[in-house]
Amino acid sequence: MSQSFTHRVLPYDGVDEFLDGALPFLRDGVDAGDRVLAVGGMAREMLLRDALGPAAAGVEFADAATWYVHPCRTLADCLSDADNTAWQGRRLRVLGEPVWATRSPLEVLEWQRAEAILNVAFRDTEAAFLCTYASSLPAGVVASSRQTHPETVRGVTALPNPGYMDPWAYSAQCDREPLPAPPPGAESLKVDRPDLYWLRAYVSEYARQTRLPEESLQRLLVAVTEIVTNALRHGEPPIVLRMWIEASDDEPALACEVADEGRWDPGTGFGLIPPRPADTGGGRFGLWAVRLLCASVQIRSGEGGTTVRLRLRLPAVPAASINGA
Repeated sequence: MSQSFTHRVLPYDGVDEFLDGALPFLRDGVDAGDRVLAVGGMAREMLLRDALGPAAAGVEFADAATWYVHPCRTLADCLSDADNTAWQGRRLRVLGEPVWATRSPLEVLEWQRAEAILNVAFRDTEAAFLCTYASSLPAGVVASSRQTHPETVRGVTALPNPGYMDPWAYSAQCDREPLPAPPPGAESLKVDRPDLYWLRAYVSEYARQTRLPEESLQRLLVAVTEIVTNALRHGEPPIVLRMWIEASDDEPALACEVADEGRWDPGTGFGLIPPRPADTGGGRFGLWAVRLLCASVQIRSGEGGTTVRLRLRLPAVPAASINGA
């Protein structure tokens, strides 16, 4: 018998409330023969193993630190797992708790967006997700969980979430603030030729003056080529490339943006949905691939034109270098 996709939030205050919601979810999956996955730290795994008893043998455990590395990659990997599990005649069931404490504000925003987009990407699967949110998290993070999950779980009861938002409306809300202006010293180059060899040379020369690793440089070149090609084909001149260093102690990054006078159709989805193998037709993954290649991709499109800003992390400066040692 087919089952419906579910994406529920379990807000909890303390271990008892967590277990009251998590244990029935996991046990039901084990009893049904689902592929059951619990994502968390070692302490959470030990707690669940002890509480589940023999049923723990039917649960796969994954480390949250490696599971929640990049929102687009996690979304794509999980969707692939859901499809593969469905082909085996089983349901994917995931208990997860996203890592929030060590994220920058931009990363938090993108993980919140991923929670919303999950409702679109997985709606034709039978996967079941239960996302746990501790009451000790920042109030904004807890509030967003009620906007990105259709239902809230209390014990064994699931109730409709009155604060739930349409995923695309939520995603648009994530982009309502304008991007900060590039710094005065940003490199700027007008793009007016379809031959992009010179553009990649220009980007490479600038990037190699930074601490950007060679592997990251290659990813940047692919991403920039995709964005500029899209601007040349579908945008309006002038097309301008800008590059600069974001000097942050927490997350230094190389920023690269492409701006043009065109306006994107919001119905395109801005590359937020992972493509299935049958969707590609042997072609490029386009903006989705760009999102996978970069630490973050920010897009603003409206009456003033379109700007796509890419960020790739730079290695932090060693303390010895800062101190002149």
